[in-house]
Amino acid sequence: MELDKKLEDFKNALEKLNDAYLKAMEHKNSEDYPFFRDSTIQRFEFTLEIAWKSIKSFLIKQDGIECRSPKSCIREFFTVGYLSEDDTFKFLEMVDDRNLATHTYHESLAEDIFGRIANYIPLLKKTLHIILYK
Repeated sequence: MELDKKLEDFKNALEKLNDAYLKAMEHKNSEDYPFFRDSTIQRFEFTLEIAWKSIKSFLIKQDGIECRSPKSCIREFFTVGYLSEDDTFKFLEMVDDRNLATHTYHESLAEDIFGRIANYIPLLKKTLHIILYK
């Protein structure tokens, strides 16, 4: 998949993640909240997947750097200077949360991950912007 297609998918996934998060927050005190929370977590998983694959394609095209895993691509993205140390640390946490998301049948874990998504959305938007405008 070429970079332009990945970026379009990344942009669309990020918009849907943001919408899902806002919808979940609207239902925070309703009996439907777990459904909206879990939907947001699943959108988060999809969005992070296309985000790191966009980074991978971008690094190959822009800098000739090949990486194979989410964490190696994020580290390379930092090494080249696209992310700050703080953003890199947060991005690596995001990958860990995505890996833990398969265990969202644990209510407390689902709540923890959902609670951090609000902090991840701005970083994902920033990453998309970096890739689009470099």
